[in-house]
Amino acid sequence: MKPVTTTPKRSKDSRFKRINNWLHLWLGLFSGIIVFVVCLTGCIWVFNEEITAWLEPELHVTHQNKPVLSPAALTNIARTNYPELIPSYATYHQGEAIYLGLRKPGKFVRGGGRRGGVQLMINPYSGKIIKKEESKRGDFDFFRFILDGHRALWLPYDIGRPIVDYATLIFIVLLITGLIWWYPKKWNKSTRDKSFKIKLGASFKRVNLDLHNVLGFYAMLFLLAIAITGMVFGVKWFGDGLYWVTSGGEKPGEFRRLQSDSLQKANAIDPKLAIESVWKKVLSENPKAMGFYYTFPDTASNAAINITVYPTAGQFYNSRSYTFDQFTLKPLNRKDPYSVPYEKAGFGQKLRKMNFDIHIGAILGLPGKVLAFFASLIGASLPITGFLVWWGKRNKKPRQRTAVIKPDIKTLKPVLQD
Repeated sequence: MKPVTTTPKRSKDSRFKRINNWLHLWLGLFSGIIVFVVCLTGCIWVFNEEITAWLEPELHVTHQNKPVLSPAALTNIARTNYPELIPSYATYHQGEAIYLGLRKPGKFVRGGGRRGGVQLMINPYSGKIIKKEESKRGDFDFFRFILDGHRALWLPYDIGRPIVDYATLIFIVLLITGLIWWYPKKWNKSTRDKSFKIKLGASFKRVNLDLHNVLGFYAMLFLLAIAITGMVFGVKWFGDGLYWVTSGGEKPGEFRRLQSDSLQKANAIDPKLAIESVWKKVLSENPKAMGFYYTFPDTASNAAINITVYPTAGQFYNSRSYTFDQFTLKPLNRKDPYSVPYEKAGFGQKLRKMNFDIHIGAILGLPGKVLAFFASLIGASLPITGFLVWWGKRNKKPRQRTAVIKPDIKTLKPVLQD
């Protein structure tokens, strides 16, 4: 009588693994090229300030223990050199030239001199113009090109931005499913070596598999942080939901540009005196700040005066914003997470203020940016190594099994008896 053989039922765990691995494979193949572009451009853009400073050493200005140029002085410089233009904004960072953006009256140009206007780089102490940039439509800016690829794949933003945002969401799923796939069933010396070490002396297929699995594991937490903070920028429901969870059920206020009281326009203070007055007030409250960004009022509109203070060089999370009515100089208060001073913010507000610094690694200073660089580089490599793993298995020749002939015990009995 032949023994009855039964096929063992597949456990729920093995079914879960199959679904997990299927999702990881096909979502990876579907989004791979987008993940590659976004990670590679992010990797390049991380050090854009450092690279720009290295390429333009003439814009480095030794810090001096004396006042920097006031907005009124910058306005005079702009009027002398470009009487047909008006100041739009100015940025000051300790150890660097002041960047003064100029534009045509009544025409707001986002990005100032880099997009259709003029940008002057000025010595903050002497007022000497170190460099001029007269930007025209079609001018090539390398880091702007990289940022456009990172944000929208060089497509129109209305099309490219949602593609990048939801590809980033898929990438988060890939990181989680990849960790589940990576986790071995049993822990022993062999599985530990496969999980944490790259066997460089092995075949190309084995090294490629190790690069995908091992590097992916080491970079996973950093890539998760980068991807999640990127989603906060791009997907409103995700950002609002994360804020709701981290703030204990609060809703983030909508960011909106505040307007001055137009009814007070007839009695308005001279714009030149207005920006000078609020500048002195903000400077007196933040004497040790490492940087400022301020916008000049335009009497053709009701826009408010905005001044942002950066207490720490190279970081934005603890910045503080001031907004004033350009006609009355009355302080205006926004109601969004970024308007609250960091030291007075709750956990959810602090996390939202840190979002950009976490995204680029600046929250940990230069070491954090180095980590973000390598994590993004590994992130760009994962679609390539993952595709090669899939392609290698897809074209793998089936093994030829050698038939095993079982000896007949009856024929062996005489031999055993001898």
